[in-house]
Amino acid sequence: MGGLPRTQRVAAYAVVVRDEQVLLSRLAPRLSRSELWTLPGGGLEHGEDPRDAVVREVHEETGLDVRVGDTSRVYSQRQRRDRRGGRRVDSWSLRIVYEGWVPRDAPAPRVVEVDGTTVDAAWHPLAAVRSGRVRVSALVREALADHTPARRQRVGAYALVTRAGGAQVLLTRISARGHHAGCWTLPGGGVDHGEAPRDAVRRELAEECGLAGVVGDVVAVDDVHLAGTAPSGRHEDFHGVHLVFRAEVDPDVAPRVVEDDGTTDAVAWVDVAEVEAGAVEVLEVVRAALTRR
Repeated sequence: MGGLPRTQRVAAYAVVVRDEQVLLSRLAPRLSRSELWTLPGGGLEHGEDPRDAVVREVHEETGLDVRVGDTSRVYSQRQRRDRRGGRRVDSWSLRIVYEGWVPRDAPAPRVVEVDGTTVDAAWHPLAAVRSGRVRVSALVREALADHTPARRQRVGAYALVTRAGGAQVLLTRISARGHHAGCWTLPGGGVDHGEAPRDAVRRELAEECGLAGVVGDVVAVDDVHLAGTAPSGRHEDFHGVHLVFRAEVDPDVAPRVVEDDGTTDAVAWVDVAEVEAGAVEVLEVVRAALTRR
């Protein structure tokens, strides 16, 4: 039976979205005469697991160490008159696409491999990609159309600590590694698996404020729902449920941040009047708790 030689290729790619940008690789001129961007990734080596392949390929094409999710989508493409190795072939490609993410403080992307299939790596605004201002492959358009942020629900436990007859409240400032960097919030954080919420409050007071606390009753339950880049660098649809406990600490001991490289970079006693006047930028959980103090 006549026809062109048939080839089949299996490849793995990553959709890496961060701060309304997507990580892309530019194809080499020998593959596309005009500028064309695609997802970082490439062909599987014989016996190679697809997850290992995408981690390897992303590093070779962008210099970044990617983490990938547990699930993937599969796309296929047939090109009946594709050019491979200087000849025409009937090619069939299977593309396994994972959700991926890199740390928020990852360096600028750069191509590591020499004489590969890509010549540049960069973050591109999603709006520019979707509008066509950045020319991308069909795979990019398909994958972005299907991409949704990872859903995550988190239970947190927080402390409402006041002094001077309730005139001052103990607050912590969110570092560049967290959502709403630069805003102030109550001391606290996520409850570890199997951890009692009151124990979580005591632990967080020690880590974020350097203080020993006596934890009382729940004074407020608050929640927040948002989508964005998590401290891990992952694109998330985040729902946080906050349990706020009344707590007491020694008011004469100066608070200080103990944990290193966390989501808190400062702690201070703040006048409640300044919070209520809007002079200090705080998360809504602070206002919700102060109304019940």
